[in-house]
Amino acid sequence: MDTNIAFLLMLTTLFVFAYFGFKSTSFNSIDSDQYLSARGTQNWVRIGLSLFASGMGIWIFFAPSEVGYYGGFWDVLGYAVACATPFYILYRVGPLIREKLPSGVTLADYVRMKIGRPMQIYVGIISIIYMFTILFAEFTAIGKAMEILSGISPIYSMLAVALVTTAYTTYGGLPSSLATDRIQAWVVIWLLVTLLMLLLIGDIETIITDAKRFNPEDVNSYGSISYMDTFSSGLALVLAITSAEMFSQGNWQRAWASEDDKALKKGSLLAAILVLPLIFIMGFLGTTVAGRGAAADPASAFFILLNDANVILISGFIVLGTALVCSSVDTLQNAIAASVTRDMSNGKLNVNQSRIITLAMIPLAIYLANGPEVFGYRFDTLGVFKIYLFADLLAAATVMPILLTLWNKINPSFAFFGAISGLLSVILYGTISSDFSTGIGYLTSPTNEYGLANLNVFLSALAGSTLITVLGSYVMQSDE
Repeated sequence: MDTNIAFLLMLTTLFVFAYFGFKSTSFNSIDSDQYLSARGTQNWVRIGLSLFASGMGIWIFFAPSEVGYYGGFWDVLGYAVACATPFYILYRVGPLIREKLPSGVTLADYVRMKIGRPMQIYVGIISIIYMFTILFAEFTAIGKAMEILSGISPIYSMLAVALVTTAYTTYGGLPSSLATDRIQAWVVIWLLVTLLMLLLIGDIETIITDAKRFNPEDVNSYGSISYMDTFSSGLALVLAITSAEMFSQGNWQRAWASEDDKALKKGSLLAAILVLPLIFIMGFLGTTVAGRGAAADPASAFFILLNDANVILISGFIVLGTALVCSSVDTLQNAIAASVTRDMSNGKLNVNQSRIITLAMIPLAIYLANGPEVFGYRFDTLGVFKIYLFADLLAAATVMPILLTLWNKINPSFAFFGAISGLLSVILYGTISSDFSTGIGYLTSPTNEYGLANLNVFLSALAGSTLITVLGSYVMQSDE
């Protein structure tokens, strides 16, 4: 496709989203609470579409198909379940947290109320690391996708998305993000369904046959949908991603943006129902690519299916990719600003200072998205994957102590100690299974010998943190 036409199509799509973002609110009338929470303004359809859109970034073109390329059925299913489960947890615990803290904005607001300021800072740090990693990874992904589809230099696509999303998000905060989410969600749903039908129609039998076939060339690829020996790695994905997504503050902002508990619950279920089949299909297509032979770049496995696509199909994917990256990036910008404003600064920053935070994070995100080497650390695909897993492990060690505080018998002091004990349990597991240095190494690289998420490491973090939190609270109650 002609590069100039592709870039013009991308810019047109961006400007449409910008129009709705600016139209949704007034720069002068919005206060800090509305800027960060849009409190009580969204019905269940809007919440469901917003959760779906904000959770589905352009990473869905890359991550699910790469998981499918390397893994088998359980990896594909595990990834799909992992992406949908956080919405189900929000359905279950969101109303409980809203009831206990009606004025909240982030999960760490609730943590401060129940556990204290030190734990709020700790949760805020985990959240910012995780969300900022996703932010610059999204910029990397849109640059890569546009280069594959139309030959546009990645930096131009990154800058275009950054400038437009930052403009309307800085202007209108969460209300602007919610307004664009609705448009982006419908674009993603209808366009993706249409494009997948065009891609699959008339060739579905071949696609299924290829998905069942084992990779004839790449010995590291077990990407057959009939391969059933990846249950442990599939479960590890569920534990790691679900834990980490609980610290994605964009979801929690939308919990308080819901007009009532019913809207939050129905909206969360809607998002989960939309996400599960979408991610499974994208992962399934990765196994199709694997069945056709080795891919030069497995992370781009999905795009191999578009090699012979016509201009109309490519145009559709450009619009779709732009919608996906905007829906994720604008949410992350506002969510990170909320974490810094509420959690790290203890609510001392005003709305204009929140706007400055939103602006300030973008140059660094763009810089990291271009894969630099900083103090000997390379921000390439492998490097970013390691950051993800590190944040996932911190989240896995912390999520249960937080959720257990919904049970009134839990002692807040032991919730904090439980989170630390989750990390110590990882070291203990590594020491018992190998040696002390291995246990320490698992903290920064919780992977197995294949470089995938290590199920036992994540189970250790979850079990250790849960056990210490519950037992410590029980002992304290017995002493009383």
